[in-house]
Amino acid sequence: MLKKALLTLFTLTIAYTAIGQSGISGTLFDGEINDVLPFANVLIEGTSKGATSDFDGKYEISIEPGTYALVVSYLGYETKKITDIVVEPNEYTIVDVTLNSSANQLDEVVVTTSVTKNTEASVLQVQKASVKLLDGLSLQSIKRTGANDIASAVKSVPGVSVQGGKYVYVRGLGDRYTKTTLNGMDVPGLDPDRNTLQLDLFPTTILDNIQVVKSFTPESSADFTGGYVDIVTKDIPSKQEYNLSVGVGYNSSMHFNDNFLTSKKSSTDFLGFDNGQRDLPIGRSEVIPPPSADNPALTQFTQRLEPEMAVKKDQSFMNYNFSFSGGNQYSIGEESRLGFLASLSYRNTTDFFQDAENNFWFKNRSSSAIYELEPDRLQSGDIAINNVLISGLAGIALKTKRSKYKLNILHIQNGESRNAFFNVASLLFDEVRGVRDNIEYTERSVTNAFLGGIHTSSDASWTVEWKFSPTLSIINDKDVRFSSFEINDVGELIIRPSSFGPPTRIWRDLEEINLAGKLDFTRKHKLFNKNAKLTFGGAYTYKDRDFGIDQYFLSVLPSPAVPIDGNSDNLLIPENIWTPETDAGTYITGNFEPTNTFEAYSTLAAAHIGEEFQLSPRLKSILGLRYEKFELFYTGQNNLGDIVLNEEKIIDVSDIFPSANLIFDFNEEGNTKARASYSKTTARPSFKEASIAEIFDPLTNRVFIGNLDLEPTYINNFDLRFERYGENSQFFAISAFYKTFTDPIELVAFEQAPDNFKPQNVESARVFGAELEVRQSLGILSPAFKEVSLNANFSVIDSQVDMSETEFNSRQLAAREGERIEDTRELQGQSPFLINLGVNYRGQNNGWQGGLFYNVQGKTLEVVGIRAVPDVYTLPFHNLTMSIGKEFGKNRNSRITVRFSNILDDKIESVYQSFRANDQIYSLRDPGQTISLGYSLNF
Repeated sequence: MLKKALLTLFTLTIAYTAIGQSGISGTLFDGEINDVLPFANVLIEGTSKGATSDFDGKYEISIEPGTYALVVSYLGYETKKITDIVVEPNEYTIVDVTLNSSANQLDEVVVTTSVTKNTEASVLQVQKASVKLLDGLSLQSIKRTGANDIASAVKSVPGVSVQGGKYVYVRGLGDRYTKTTLNGMDVPGLDPDRNTLQLDLFPTTILDNIQVVKSFTPESSADFTGGYVDIVTKDIPSKQEYNLSVGVGYNSSMHFNDNFLTSKKSSTDFLGFDNGQRDLPIGRSEVIPPPSADNPALTQFTQRLEPEMAVKKDQSFMNYNFSFSGGNQYSIGEESRLGFLASLSYRNTTDFFQDAENNFWFKNRSSSAIYELEPDRLQSGDIAINNVLISGLAGIALKTKRSKYKLNILHIQNGESRNAFFNVASLLFDEVRGVRDNIEYTERSVTNAFLGGIHTSSDASWTVEWKFSPTLSIINDKDVRFSSFEINDVGELIIRPSSFGPPTRIWRDLEEINLAGKLDFTRKHKLFNKNAKLTFGGAYTYKDRDFGIDQYFLSVLPSPAVPIDGNSDNLLIPENIWTPETDAGTYITGNFEPTNTFEAYSTLAAAHIGEEFQLSPRLKSILGLRYEKFELFYTGQNNLGDIVLNEEKIIDVSDIFPSANLIFDFNEEGNTKARASYSKTTARPSFKEASIAEIFDPLTNRVFIGNLDLEPTYINNFDLRFERYGENSQFFAISAFYKTFTDPIELVAFEQAPDNFKPQNVESARVFGAELEVRQSLGILSPAFKEVSLNANFSVIDSQVDMSETEFNSRQLAAREGERIEDTRELQGQSPFLINLGVNYRGQNNGWQGGLFYNVQGKTLEVVGIRAVPDVYTLPFHNLTMSIGKEFGKNRNSRITVRFSNILDDKIESVYQSFRANDQIYSLRDPGQTISLGYSLNF
C-alpha cells in the first residue's frame, strides 16, 4: 500500500507543470557594522517597481524577464546602483548588496554584476560581513558534489575533515574540540561515545547552509576550539516552492552479495525503530536464581530470551532514498506575512565490510632488543550494517513590519542493525582460537523544537532576539548478542572459562534532555562619531542524561568444556536449556551492572557583552567578554558498592572568556580584508568521560572506563587571516593560527589491558598551523574555461603535547634499544595536514554540471599508548569523488545526478606503530566503490 502511494505521488509530481514567477531578491548588508540593513529602499531603475528591505535586510521584487539596473539607498549611506542584472523566466536572480556610510562619499556607486542563480554568493557575503572567522557552504555547492547528507558535504570546507563518515573535525582537532549547533542552539548528540552530533543524520533537503565558525565572539558558547559547525535549516521560502528527489546507490562489494550477514528483523525495522521484539524480557527487580534442583524458575528465565544467537547469510540490497519538501508564504493584512515549510526524507543504506579487522598488539615485555610487536588478540571477519534514517521538519513563521516569529519541529529517527562473524585468536596468555557471532541493533531518535523571535525598534537602533530550543535524544541498544566459542583440538566449538568470555546479552539505554535558551540585545549607536554596535545578553542550558546497561551471561553445565555442535543457535533451543531434571544445559546469569547505571546533569549559565566599533574608517574592532558558570552532577555507584555518589558535584567552575577581533579593509569596497583575533575557550568532559562507567563495545571488543577526576581544558586561540573577495564568487584566503592548551583530555590505553581505554588530563599542548583557500574561475586561462572553477584548500598543522611525568616514565621503561624518548608528542586526534581539491563545471546554457573532488587527512594519533602498548595512528584515506549532473525541462526544474565515490578504492585503516617495528593493524575496513544515481524535481 505504501509503495503504491509513493508511486502515485511520484507519477503525479512528474506530470505536474507549474508557472513560476520571476524577479530580483536578496539581502542588504550594513558595511559599517556586522549586521543587515533594514528599511532601506530598493528600486528598479526606469520602472515603478520597488521594495523596502525588512528587518532581516531581505527584499523581493517581482518583474518580467529582462535586463535591469537596481538602485539601493538609505539615509546616511551611499546610494549604490547595480547594473546588468539579467532576470530569466520563472527564476529569481539573487542580488545581495552592501552599503557603506556616506560620510566620506558624495557620488553614486555603480556596480556591474552578472546573473546569480545560486546562493554561493550569498554565503560568501555572510562570510565577508561577519566579524568572526567564518567559512560557509551553500546548498548549491552541496548539490554540485551530489552529497545527500551534511557529513559528506562539509568535507569541502577549509580545515574540515570527517571521521567515520559522521563526525566533524575542524583544523584537524578531534571531536572533543568541535561543537555542533542547530540554528545556533545546542543539540545533544546521538552517540554516547562522542561530544558532537552525527552529521550523517541530517539530509541536505532540510538545509539552507552550513557555517563553520573558527573564532570566538562573546555571544557564542565558549566550549569549542577548532571551530563550531552551525547547521542552518531551511527558512520559509519567499514564494511557492516544492521539491521531490529520489536516489539509489550501488557498491559492487556490498550490494546483492549472497554472503551478507543478517538476523531476525522486526516488522518496523524499515521505519527506523524496533516494534518491541527486542525489548528486555526481565525486570531489574527480578532475581535470577542459580542452577538448583529446588528452583525451576531458572529455566523459565532462560526461556524468555529470544533464542537466536547466530547470524545468518542472505542477499543484501542496494542503497535507496527519497525526500519531499515544500513551502510557501501568504500575505496577512498589508504588512505581515505567514509562511510554512515541511520536509520529509527517507534513506536506507547497506554496508558490508568483508575481511574487517580489530586487533590488539603489545611490545615484547621480556627484552627491549626485540622490536617487532607481539599479538595479544586478533579478530577478523565480516561486518554487515543496515541503516535506516527518517527525518521530518515542519515550520511556520510570521513576519510583521518589525518582528519575526519562527517555530520549527525536527524529528530524526534512526535504526541501525549490525551483524558480524569473526575468527578470533587470543595469543598472549592462554593461546586459544575460536569464532564469534555478533547481533546488534541500535535505535536512535532526536526530537528538537525551535521557537524564536526577533524584534526591532522603529528606527532599527534596537534589536531583541530570543531563542528557546528543547531537545530529547534517545539511544537504545536493544538485545545486543555476542557468542564466542573456542575451537578444541578436534575442531569442536566449546564454551569454557577463558579470555573469550561467555555468550552475552546486553540492553543499553540512554535518554538525554537538553533545554537551551538565549536572550540577546543589540543597540546601534555612535562611538567616536562613527557607527557602532553594542551586544549583550544571557543564556542558560540544562542537560540531563539517564544511562543504564543490563547485561546477562549464558553458562553451560556441565563445565568447563561442552561441545555445542558448531552452532550458536543451539545454545537456547528447548532441549539444550538447563532444567532441574537434567541438571545440564544452558542457563542465564547476571543482571544490570550498577557502575553502568547512572544519571548526570549539567547546568550552564552565561552572560555576555561586546562592542563593535570603528577605530578608523577602515579598521574595525570587536571586543567582548563572556561569563560562564558550569556545574556537572553525578549519581551512581561502582559494582562493589564501596563508591556511592548521589548528585555529587563533579565539576563546578566559573570562567570569564575574553575575545578581541580586528578587521582591516584595504579598500572602500571591503573586498580585501585582514583579520586578527584572540580568544579564550574551553573543552569540558562529557557525561560519559566524567563517570565511573565501564562500557563495553561488543563489535570492537574495547572497554571505555570513565574518570571522575577529569578537569576542563582551557585554550588560548590566536588567528590571522588575509582574504580577498572577487566577482562571480571568486575568493582567496590565507590564514595562520596558534593555540595553547592547559589540561587537554586524551584517551589512553591501559598497560595491562590494551583493549581498555580511559580519558585523562595531560599537562599542556600547543597547536599551530596555516590554511590556504582558493576559489577561482579558470576563465583567466582561456575564455573556453569560463564555466570551469577550481576550489582548493590546504591546511598544515603541527601539535605538541607536554607529557605527564607518568607517561614519560612509562615510555622510557618500554623503550627499545636505540630509541630516544622525547618529552613531547603530537595531540590525540590532531591531523598534520588536510587537503580538499575540487574542479567544478557549470554550464550556464546547456544545463550540465559536474565536478571532481579529492579529500585526504594526514596520519593522526588515534589512541595514546602507554608502556608496552604502542600508539595507534589513523592512516590517510584518499577519497576521490566525481559528480555529473544535468538540468533539463522547460524551466530546468528537473535534475539527474550521477556520483562515483571512493574512485581510488582506498581502505580505512588504523595501525600500531613502534620503533623499528612493522606496522600492525588495529582496525581495518574496506568501503569499496559506490555509484549513486539521483533525480530531483522542483515545482
